[in-house]
Amino acid sequence: MAKKPLGKDQFGIQKVMRGSDYFADSMGQFALNAISGMVGQLTYFYTDKAGLAAGMVATVFMVTKIIDAFTDIIMGNIIDHTKPGKERYRPWILKMAIPAALMMLLLFTVPKGSAGLQIAYMLVTNLLITSVIYTAIAIPYASLQVVRTNSSEERGKMGVYRALAGYVPGMAIVLAVIPITNALGGTQSAWIKFAAAVALIVALCLLLCYKKSKETATADGVAETPAEENELDEAIPLSDAIGKLFGNKYWVLALIMGLMSNVTYGLANSSGTYYCKWIYGDDNLVAILGAVGMIPTILGFVMVGPMNKKLGVVRTLRVSFLLGMVANILRILNPTHFWYNTILGCISSFANIPMMCLLGVTTAMAIDYNAYKYGNRMVACSQSATGFGGKVGNGLGAAVVGWCLALAHYDASMTVATAATRQAIYAFNIYIPFVLFLVMFICAVKFDLEAKLPEIKEELEKRRSQKETF
Repeated sequence: MAKKPLGKDQFGIQKVMRGSDYFADSMGQFALNAISGMVGQLTYFYTDKAGLAAGMVATVFMVTKIIDAFTDIIMGNIIDHTKPGKERYRPWILKMAIPAALMMLLLFTVPKGSAGLQIAYMLVTNLLITSVIYTAIAIPYASLQVVRTNSSEERGKMGVYRALAGYVPGMAIVLAVIPITNALGGTQSAWIKFAAAVALIVALCLLLCYKKSKETATADGVAETPAEENELDEAIPLSDAIGKLFGNKYWVLALIMGLMSNVTYGLANSSGTYYCKWIYGDDNLVAILGAVGMIPTILGFVMVGPMNKKLGVVRTLRVSFLLGMVANILRILNPTHFWYNTILGCISSFANIPMMCLLGVTTAMAIDYNAYKYGNRMVACSQSATGFGGKVGNGLGAAVVGWCLALAHYDASMTVATAATRQAIYAFNIYIPFVLFLVMFICAVKFDLEAKLPEIKEELEKRRSQKETF
């Protein structure tokens, strides 16, 4: 039976994606966020289960993030140098499926022994999972959003599917990790078993994403042979690519917003257990927080489409960031009341959803601007904004938690939280998220590219036509 024609979007661009394509594509984000979600739990695991010092843990995270700052762009440049006529992005998802699963398991097998041995093990395993494996998945996966379809409507829909699928594992891990590991004995061995289950799911999701992904497609969804390289996709030296990217203010703004959004997300994933344990007095309450948090999340995913259609990408982001700022300011008034903070936390969670959905769209805009300003899209290098924000943001959020606890001289064996510990928890759960939303709001105000895009695309088409004439 012939498939129903997909038709064209509101701008006259041919659609190429069906429901099954969106679902399979979103499984890549599910896998990536499952990885980052488990990384987000490492601070609590290292301090309270493996018995490591909070300051040492934070320092290890910071070192890995510094290295991450370079590996994303390097990976993007490697991909951009793939020979024309071959798939550039999709094969990496297959190559990294098994290594990702294995490394997730090794993260939690911290050996007993000297502090030096443990530090070295933490550093190596975190570098491999974030700087190598996650990067080798995230950059090509993000690039697929650009080469899979030319339709901004479909790219936006991919962003929503990806964000929704990506939120599920993060939330599921927050909800399940403490009750399940406690039920299994609450030991390091229990955490290893939990990690093994998540690792298996990650591998299966990556394989499904690879199976259904395409780098080019016809209207009926059948893959075409990859096109010969055109000048907009010609590989350029890494140093030139870096200089051009940081010369594109819109790429820089997208990078900052993506990073800040994921730091906010990482803080939420890493801090909830500490807040429930030391402020509310019961770490099992984190499951209630997670369950209630599903409400604003679902609302966010439902509403981001209509908001985007009515307000546009940038105004949607501005409104959401403003909501996040207000919610965290109000939390300062009464930080110890469970339901008061839970409701305001829901508003803060809602405020972060649009950025999760639309980061890929803002990055795609910046890629179009690359073509306009430099005559080269630098697709994979540009997508380092997405990859960097995803893994570095979550990891940096976990590091911030560790630093705050270290400054407060946190002791996991104490029975009652000290005043310093309580202030540290307020800092990474309320004060810092407010600052992050403020930074994102300022960036969104400065991101004025959306209104210029029709003119930019018209100019690019004019340049192409002139070259064909000659």
